[in-house]
Parts: sequence; structure tokens; C-alpha cells
Amino acid sequence: MKPLTITIDGPAGSGKTTVSKLLADRLGYRYIDTGALYRAVALEAKSAGLAPDDDGGLKELCGRMRVQFVQGSHGLRLLSNGTDLTDSIRTPEISLLASAVSARPVVRQYLLDIQRDMGRQGGAVFEGRDMGTVVFPDADVKFFLDASAKVRVLRRYDEMASTSSQSCAEVERDMKLRDKNDSTRELAPLMPARDAIRIDSSDLTIDQVVQLMLRHVDVA
Repeated sequence: MKPLTITIDGPAGSGKTTVSKLLADRLGYRYIDTGALYRAVALEAKSAGLAPDDDGGLKELCGRMRVQFVQGSHGLRLLSNGTDLTDSIRTPEISLLASAVSARPVVRQYLLDIQRDMGRQGGAVFEGRDMGTVVFPDADVKFFLDASAKVRVLRRYDEMASTSSQSCAEVERDMKLRDKNDSTRELAPLMPARDAIRIDSSDLTIDQVVQLMLRHVDVA
């Protein structure tokens, strides 16, 4: 079977990251966390003192950035101009800031070229929010993974428990804001592609979701 380009879109807490990594591993494919790219821009913008709507500043920043994923002894790492940002980008503040900068055309164009270059040879699972609708509209297999709001909040709270002091209510507040920002933005809003395979993971285990996806990939 030829190397496929597979996209997995969906909101925060739907299980995208865990499922995408496992699916890529089962297929022997590369796993690409595209959300990390937007987080990297957000972190660099914050470090440079840029407002998320400063298009001129963001364009200049993106022109200087060289982001890349590298496989290290501690797994896949994200570097920006040689600096490892992998751990620094996983904070509630950067999550919301990433949602804000992702709405800016200059940032999306910069990362669009990078993502499409990563997908030229296939053999990759791209996790994100507009992979199947904008970045890879001709992807071989597209998934949209979702779950109930309650389940997504609890998952995200458990995921962040060891690295954040946020209460469950605060996690829910931030998730609702992120959902609203991502689904109502003018440019590349979060939504299922018309030909996406929609999966509700609310009552499914991680392995059940992966097995279901593998069945669709096998017939692609």
C-alpha cells in the first residue's frame, strides 16, 4: 500500500494527540503535531513582546523562525532556531495565545507551507484543527475526532494535573473559550471536512478508537 497522508482534526480533549501517536506508530508513519507549531509561534511572540494581532511583528517574527521536529532520546522534540521549545509550549497561557495567533493570516500562511512540505512524501499522520479542510484537502484518509464537552474537560484536567495548578472549572472555562475562538474564526475555522470520518470517542477506549481508524485506513 502506498504511503498515505492521514489527517486527524478535532477539539481539545477529544483524544487527538494520544490517538494520532498510536495510529502513526501502528502504521510505521511519522506523527506531526501541527498544534505545536502554532504554540511555538505563540511562545516566540510572547517572548518578543508582540500582541497576537500585530501582523507586521508576526510576519517579521515568522521570517526569522526556523521550526523543525527532531527525534531525540526523549521522543519527538520541537525546535525553533535550534532551541527546544517542547516543554515550554504546554501551558494554559500558550494554549490560548496559540488560538489567537492561529487566526492571523500571516501565521497561517507561514505554517501552511511548512506543513505541506512535511506531507509531500506521505507516510504521516497530521494532527490539528484544519488539516483535512485546508492544509491537506486531498488527504487519503480524514478523521474528525470529537467527544462530549464533559468528557473533554475531564480528560484535559487529568492530562494537565501534573503540570498545572488549574482547577477543573478553570480548565472548562479555558476550553470553552478555545472552542469558541477556533470554531468561529474567519480563517480556517475548526470544522469537519465534508469527507471526514467522524468518530465520537466519549464512550470508547483509546485502543477502540485506533482499531476503528485502522479499519478505515486498510480500505483506503
